[in-house]
Amino acid sequence: MSSNASASAPIVKNEDSPRGFGFALTAYLLWGFLPIYMKAVAHISPAEVIAHRILWSLPLAGLVLIVLGRTQDIRTALRSPRMMAMAALTASLITVNWGTYVWAIGSGHSLDAALGYFINPLFSIFLGAVVLKERLRPVQIAAIALAGLAVVVLALDSGGVPWVSLTLTISWGLYALFRKTLPLGPNQGFFLEVMILSIPAFFYILYLELGSGQGHFFRTGLGDTALLLGCGVVTAVPLMIYANGAKLLRLSTIGIMQYIAPTMIFLIAIFVFREPLGTARMIAFPLIWAGLFLYSWAMLKGSRER
Repeated sequence: MSSNASASAPIVKNEDSPRGFGFALTAYLLWGFLPIYMKAVAHISPAEVIAHRILWSLPLAGLVLIVLGRTQDIRTALRSPRMMAMAALTASLITVNWGTYVWAIGSGHSLDAALGYFINPLFSIFLGAVVLKERLRPVQIAAIALAGLAVVVLALDSGGVPWVSLTLTISWGLYALFRKTLPLGPNQGFFLEVMILSIPAFFYILYLELGSGQGHFFRTGLGDTALLLGCGVVTAVPLMIYANGAKLLRLSTIGIMQYIAPTMIFLIAIFVFREPLGTARMIAFPLIWAGLFLYSWAMLKGSRER
Protein backbone atom coordinates (compact mmCIF):
# COMPACT_ATOMS: atom_id res chain seq x y z
CA MET A 1 0.00 0.00 0.00
CA SER A 2 1.36 3.42 -0.90
CA SER A 3 2.22 6.07 1.68
CA ASN A 4 -0.47 8.33 0.21
CA ALA A 5 -3.08 5.64 0.75
CA SER A 6 -1.89 5.18 4.32
CA ALA A 7 -2.04 8.89 4.96
CA SER A 8 -5.58 9.14 3.66
CA ALA A 9 -6.85 6.15 5.63
CA PRO A 10 -9.40 7.11 8.29
CA ILE A 11 -8.24 7.05 11.89
CA VAL A 12 -10.13 4.46 13.92
CA LYS A 13 -11.00 5.85 17.34
CA ASN A 14 -11.10 3.62 20.39
CA GLU A 15 -14.67 4.50 21.26
CA ASP A 16 -18.15 3.10 20.73
CA SER A 17 -20.52 4.38 18.08
CA PRO A 18 -24.24 3.62 17.59
CA ARG A 19 -23.47 2.51 14.03
CA GLY A 20 -20.81 0.08 15.21
CA PHE A 21 -23.10 -1.28 17.91
CA GLY A 22 -25.84 -1.82 15.33
CA PHE A 23 -23.49 -3.67 12.98
CA ALA A 24 -22.09 -5.92 15.72
CA LEU A 25 -25.51 -6.64 17.23
CA THR A 26 -26.87 -7.61 13.80
CA ALA A 27 -23.93 -9.97 13.21
CA TYR A 28 -24.24 -11.66 16.60
CA LEU A 29 -28.00 -12.08 16.22
CA LEU A 30 -27.49 -13.67 12.80
CA TRP A 31 -24.90 -16.03 14.28
CA GLY A 32 -27.28 -16.75 17.14
CA PHE A 33 -30.04 -17.88 14.77
CA LEU A 34 -27.62 -19.82 12.53
CA PRO A 35 -28.36 -23.18 14.26
CA ILE A 36 -31.92 -23.06 12.92
CA TYR A 37 -30.55 -22.76 9.37
CA MET A 38 -28.00 -25.50 9.97
CA LYS A 39 -30.74 -27.74 11.34
CA ALA A 40 -32.63 -27.27 8.06
CA VAL A 41 -29.66 -28.73 6.14
CA ALA A 42 -28.97 -31.50 8.70
CA HIS A 43 -30.06 -34.15 6.17
CA ILE A 44 -27.13 -33.10 3.96
CA SER A 45 -23.62 -34.24 4.89
CA PRO A 46 -21.52 -31.63 6.75
CA ALA A 47 -18.79 -31.85 4.09
CA GLU A 48 -21.24 -30.92 1.32
CA VAL A 49 -22.67 -28.07 3.38
CA ILE A 50 -19.17 -26.70 4.07
CA ALA A 51 -18.26 -26.92 0.39
CA HIS A 52 -21.30 -24.83 -0.53
CA ARG A 53 -20.64 -22.37 2.33
CA ILE A 54 -17.21 -21.79 0.84
CA LEU A 55 -18.16 -21.68 -2.84
CA TRP A 56 -21.11 -19.29 -2.55
CA SER A 57 -19.30 -17.01 -0.08
CA LEU A 58 -16.69 -16.23 -2.74
CA PRO A 59 -18.81 -14.05 -5.09
CA LEU A 60 -20.33 -12.16 -2.14
CA ALA A 61 -16.94 -11.45 -0.61
CA GLY A 62 -15.57 -10.45 -4.02
CA LEU A 63 -18.46 -8.06 -4.64
CA VAL A 64 -17.79 -6.34 -1.29
CA LEU A 65 -14.13 -5.81 -2.22
CA ILE A 66 -15.08 -4.39 -5.60
CA VAL A 67 -17.54 -1.96 -3.97
CA LEU A 68 -14.92 -0.94 -1.39
CA GLY A 69 -12.21 -0.66 -4.03
CA ARG A 70 -9.85 -3.02 -2.18
CA THR A 71 -9.08 -5.57 -4.89
CA GLN A 72 -5.46 -4.34 -5.08
CA ASP A 73 -4.88 -5.86 -1.62
CA ILE A 74 -5.70 -9.29 -3.02
CA ARG A 75 -3.30 -8.85 -5.93
CA THR A 76 -0.57 -7.89 -3.46
CA ALA A 77 -1.32 -10.96 -1.31
CA LEU A 78 -1.15 -13.29 -4.32
CA ARG A 79 2.44 -12.14 -4.93
CA SER A 80 3.50 -12.93 -1.35
CA PRO A 81 4.25 -16.63 -0.61
CA ARG A 82 4.31 -15.92 3.15
CA MET A 83 0.91 -14.23 3.06
CA MET A 84 -0.57 -17.05 0.99
CA ALA A 85 0.85 -19.66 3.40
CA MET A 86 -0.69 -17.86 6.39
CA ALA A 87 -4.01 -17.54 4.57
CA ALA A 88 -3.93 -21.27 3.79
CA LEU A 89 -3.35 -22.00 7.50
CA THR A 90 -6.22 -19.77 8.67
CA ALA A 91 -8.45 -21.19 5.92
CA SER A 92 -7.74 -24.72 7.18
CA LEU A 93 -8.58 -23.75 10.77
CA ILE A 94 -11.86 -22.05 9.84
CA THR A 95 -12.81 -25.12 7.78
CA VAL A 96 -12.31 -27.35 10.84
CA ASN A 97 -14.40 -24.92 12.89
CA TRP A 98 -17.23 -24.75 10.34
CA GLY A 99 -17.25 -28.50 9.81
CA THR A 100 -17.43 -29.28 13.52
CA TYR A 101 -20.17 -26.69 14.03
CA VAL A 102 -22.33 -28.00 11.17
CA TRP A 103 -21.93 -31.57 12.39
CA ALA A 104 -22.72 -30.58 16.01
CA ILE A 105 -25.96 -28.81 15.13
CA GLY A 106 -27.15 -31.53 12.75
CA SER A 107 -26.38 -34.39 15.14
CA GLY A 108 -28.00 -32.94 18.27
CA HIS A 109 -24.92 -31.45 19.95
CA SER A 110 -25.95 -27.78 19.90
CA LEU A 111 -25.30 -27.44 23.64
CA ASP A 112 -21.74 -28.65 23.09
CA ALA A 113 -21.36 -26.00 20.38
CA ALA A 114 -22.64 -23.30 22.74
CA LEU A 115 -20.23 -24.44 25.43
CA GLY A 116 -17.33 -24.31 22.98
CA TYR A 117 -18.01 -20.69 22.07
CA PHE A 118 -18.50 -19.76 25.73
CA ILE A 119 -15.07 -21.21 26.55
CA ASN A 120 -13.39 -19.46 23.62
CA PRO A 121 -12.66 -16.05 25.27
CA LEU A 122 -10.97 -17.81 28.19
CA PHE A 123 -8.97 -20.00 25.79
CA SER A 124 -7.83 -16.83 24.01
CA ILE A 125 -6.46 -15.52 27.31
CA PHE A 126 -4.65 -18.82 27.79
CA LEU A 127 -3.17 -18.61 24.27
CA GLY A 128 -2.04 -15.07 24.93
CA ALA A 129 -0.12 -16.26 28.01
CA VAL A 130 1.41 -19.34 26.37
CA VAL A 131 2.14 -18.08 22.86
CA LEU A 132 2.46 -14.30 23.25
CA LYS A 133 3.91 -14.45 26.78
CA GLU A 134 1.26 -12.08 28.10
CA ARG A 135 1.17 -11.81 31.89
CA LEU A 136 -1.98 -13.19 33.48
CA ARG A 137 -3.68 -11.39 36.34
CA PRO A 138 -4.97 -13.51 39.25
CA VAL A 139 -8.60 -12.99 38.19
CA GLN A 140 -7.77 -14.27 34.69
CA ILE A 141 -6.08 -17.35 36.13
CA ALA A 142 -9.20 -17.99 38.22
CA ALA A 143 -11.43 -17.64 35.14
CA ILE A 144 -9.32 -20.12 33.15
CA ALA A 145 -9.31 -22.54 36.11
CA LEU A 146 -13.13 -22.47 36.22
CA ALA A 147 -13.28 -23.28 32.50
CA GLY A 148 -10.81 -26.12 32.99
CA LEU A 149 -12.90 -27.47 35.87
CA ALA A 150 -16.00 -27.41 33.65
CA VAL A 151 -14.19 -29.47 31.00
CA VAL A 152 -13.08 -31.97 33.66
CA VAL A 153 -16.69 -32.32 34.90
CA LEU A 154 -17.90 -33.06 31.37
CA ALA A 155 -15.06 -35.49 30.73
CA LEU A 156 -15.75 -37.43 33.91
CA ASP A 157 -19.46 -37.58 33.12
CA SER A 158 -19.06 -38.81 29.53
CA GLY A 159 -16.00 -40.94 30.09
CA GLY A 160 -14.08 -39.03 27.43
CA VAL A 161 -12.95 -35.61 26.29
CA PRO A 162 -15.78 -33.22 25.22
CA TRP A 163 -14.22 -33.07 21.77
CA VAL A 164 -16.97 -31.03 20.06
CA SER A 165 -16.65 -28.12 22.50
CA LEU A 166 -12.85 -28.27 22.58
CA THR A 167 -12.50 -28.54 18.79
CA LEU A 168 -14.67 -25.46 18.32
CA THR A 169 -12.77 -23.59 21.04
CA ILE A 170 -9.28 -24.50 19.86
CA SER A 171 -9.91 -24.09 16.12
CA TRP A 172 -11.51 -20.65 16.55
CA GLY A 173 -8.93 -19.51 19.11
CA LEU A 174 -6.01 -20.51 16.85
CA TYR A 175 -7.77 -18.99 13.84
CA ALA A 176 -8.09 -15.64 15.64
CA LEU A 177 -4.45 -15.83 16.79
CA PHE A 178 -2.97 -16.59 13.37
CA ARG A 179 -5.42 -14.27 11.59
CA LYS A 180 -3.73 -11.36 13.39
CA THR A 181 -0.48 -12.19 11.60
CA LEU A 182 -2.15 -11.82 8.20
CA PRO A 183 -1.60 -8.17 7.21
CA LEU A 184 -4.96 -7.80 5.50
CA GLY A 185 -8.25 -6.22 6.46
CA PRO A 186 -11.04 -8.54 7.61
CA ASN A 187 -12.95 -8.41 4.30
CA GLN A 188 -9.81 -8.99 2.24
CA GLY A 189 -8.65 -11.80 4.52
CA PHE A 190 -12.01 -13.55 4.33
CA PHE A 191 -12.01 -13.34 0.51
CA LEU A 192 -8.48 -14.75 0.34
CA GLU A 193 -9.43 -17.67 2.61
CA VAL A 194 -12.54 -18.67 0.68
CA MET A 195 -10.69 -18.16 -2.61
CA ILE A 196 -8.08 -20.74 -1.50
CA LEU A 197 -10.78 -23.11 -0.25
CA SER A 198 -13.05 -22.67 -3.27
CA ILE A 199 -10.87 -24.83 -5.54
CA PRO A 200 -11.20 -28.07 -3.52
CA ALA A 201 -14.80 -27.13 -2.66
CA PHE A 202 -15.72 -26.80 -6.34
CA PHE A 203 -14.19 -30.14 -7.31
CA TYR A 204 -15.81 -31.87 -4.31
CA ILE A 205 -19.24 -30.54 -5.33
CA LEU A 206 -18.53 -31.61 -8.91
CA TYR A 207 -17.67 -35.10 -7.68
CA LEU A 208 -20.87 -35.33 -5.61
CA GLU A 209 -23.07 -34.15 -8.48
CA LEU A 210 -21.48 -35.91 -11.45
CA GLY A 211 -19.27 -38.61 -9.97
CA SER A 212 -21.00 -40.30 -7.06
CA GLY A 213 -24.50 -38.91 -7.63
CA GLN A 214 -24.85 -38.16 -3.91
CA GLY A 215 -25.08 -34.38 -4.20
CA HIS A 216 -28.15 -32.32 -3.28
CA PHE A 217 -27.64 -29.36 -5.61
CA PHE A 218 -30.39 -29.39 -8.29
CA ARG A 219 -30.84 -33.13 -7.63
CA THR A 220 -33.20 -33.33 -4.65
CA GLY A 221 -35.52 -30.41 -5.24
CA LEU A 222 -35.52 -26.62 -5.25
CA GLY A 223 -35.68 -26.51 -1.45
CA ASP A 224 -32.26 -28.12 -1.02
CA THR A 225 -30.81 -26.04 -3.85
CA ALA A 226 -32.01 -22.81 -2.23
CA LEU A 227 -30.67 -23.85 1.17
CA LEU A 228 -27.25 -24.68 -0.27
CA LEU A 229 -27.10 -21.40 -2.20
CA GLY A 230 -28.10 -19.60 0.99
CA CYS A 231 -25.13 -21.12 2.81
CA GLY A 232 -22.96 -18.46 1.22
CA VAL A 233 -25.21 -15.69 2.48
CA VAL A 234 -25.41 -16.97 6.07
CA THR A 235 -21.62 -17.41 6.07
CA ALA A 236 -20.35 -14.24 4.43
CA VAL A 237 -22.91 -11.61 5.46
CA PRO A 238 -22.54 -11.86 9.28
CA LEU A 239 -18.74 -11.97 9.03
CA MET A 240 -18.55 -8.84 6.90
CA ILE A 241 -21.15 -6.98 8.97
CA TYR A 242 -19.18 -7.86 12.10
CA ALA A 243 -15.89 -6.75 10.51
CA ASN A 244 -17.32 -3.29 9.87
CA GLY A 245 -18.87 -3.07 13.34
CA ALA A 246 -15.72 -4.14 15.18
CA LYS A 247 -13.83 -1.13 13.78
CA LEU A 248 -16.35 1.21 15.42
CA LEU A 249 -16.41 -0.35 18.90
CA ARG A 250 -14.05 -0.65 21.84
CA LEU A 251 -12.48 -4.05 22.43
CA SER A 252 -14.22 -4.33 25.80
CA THR A 253 -17.62 -3.78 24.15
CA ILE A 254 -16.91 -6.49 21.58
CA GLY A 255 -15.76 -8.76 24.40
CA ILE A 256 -19.11 -8.47 26.16
CA MET A 257 -21.21 -8.71 22.99
CA GLN A 258 -19.54 -11.97 21.91
CA TYR A 259 -21.67 -13.81 24.49
CA ILE A 260 -24.86 -13.00 22.55
CA ALA A 261 -24.47 -15.77 19.96
CA PRO A 262 -23.58 -18.68 22.30
CA THR A 263 -26.37 -17.60 24.67
CA MET A 264 -28.85 -17.78 21.79
CA ILE A 265 -27.45 -21.16 20.70
CA PHE A 266 -27.86 -22.40 24.28
CA LEU A 267 -31.49 -21.23 24.46
CA ILE A 268 -32.34 -22.63 21.01
CA ALA A 269 -30.79 -25.97 21.94
CA ILE A 270 -32.88 -26.18 25.13
CA PHE A 271 -36.22 -24.72 24.05
CA VAL A 272 -36.35 -25.35 20.28
CA PHE A 273 -34.26 -28.49 19.70
CA ARG A 274 -35.18 -29.93 23.12
CA GLU A 275 -31.68 -31.21 23.84
CA PRO A 276 -31.33 -32.60 27.39
CA LEU A 277 -29.25 -30.43 29.72
CA GLY A 278 -28.18 -33.20 32.12
CA THR A 279 -26.51 -32.95 35.52
CA ALA A 280 -22.94 -32.53 34.21
CA ARG A 281 -23.91 -29.65 31.92
CA MET A 282 -25.93 -28.06 34.74
CA ILE A 283 -22.64 -27.93 36.65
CA ALA A 284 -20.34 -27.10 33.71
CA PHE A 285 -22.30 -24.16 32.27
CA PRO A 286 -22.47 -22.19 35.57
CA LEU A 287 -18.72 -22.76 36.02
CA ILE A 288 -18.09 -21.33 32.55
CA TRP A 289 -20.44 -18.41 33.15
CA ALA A 290 -18.69 -17.65 36.46
CA GLY A 291 -15.36 -17.64 34.61
CA LEU A 292 -16.78 -15.34 31.94
CA PHE A 293 -18.11 -13.01 34.64
CA LEU A 294 -14.62 -12.74 36.14
CA TYR A 295 -13.12 -12.22 32.69
CA SER A 296 -15.64 -9.51 31.79
CA TRP A 297 -15.29 -7.77 35.15
CA ALA A 298 -11.50 -7.63 34.79
CA MET A 299 -11.77 -6.42 31.20
CA LEU A 300 -14.24 -3.64 32.05
CA LYS A 301 -12.20 -2.61 35.09
CA GLY A 302 -9.06 -2.40 32.97
CA SER A 303 -10.91 -0.38 30.32
CA ARG A 304 -12.13 2.15 32.92
CA GLU A 305 -8.62 2.49 34.35
CA ARG A 306 -7.17 3.19 30.90
